[in-house]
Amino acid sequence: MSIIDKFLDVMRLNDDDYEFDNEDYDYDEEEEYEVKEKKPSRRERKKEEEQQQIAATFDISEKQRQKQQNKITPINRNRRQGQPGMEVCVIKPTTIEDEIEITETLLNGRTVVINMEGLSVDIAQRIIDFTSGATFAMHGNLQKISNYIFLATPNGVDISGDIQGLMESFDLPGLN
Repeated sequence: MSIIDKFLDVMRLNDDDYEFDNEDYDYDEEEEYEVKEKKPSRRERKKEEEQQQIAATFDISEKQRQKQQNKITPINRNRRQGQPGMEVCVIKPTTIEDEIEITETLLNGRTVVINMEGLSVDIAQRIIDFTSGATFAMHGNLQKISNYIFLATPNGVDISGDIQGLMESFDLPGLN
């Protein structure tokens, strides 16, 4: 070997048949893969749409909220020390949007007496349907007191006795 060959070997400029050209094999760098986003299933899309509809239903303005506050009549029980206060609210809805206030009152742990006298049957039915679903979801209870008055209770509040039978025993024509 000549000096020039040695120099080329040291500088690695010599073409040798015995050496592999490892420039094509780069083990230090990881190959980049395209990550495909998973498309939501029909069930997931439907659930998301329902959540958006519910969110839109509960999105009410502050002016409507103040208007609804005027329709609640709280009935407070005397509180003893160490006992949490129970509250019964009487709500007389005028539109289907008033159902939001009924549900929020139930979520706050208060019992609601719903007076639907003077409402159309369609609106009253929708309010009862919504209230029934809300009380079921929060493990509450919904009972009919008279044709137009209902009692909705949250979880933890029990209704004892037959309210309908009790009202009929008083023989009051306006309450049956």
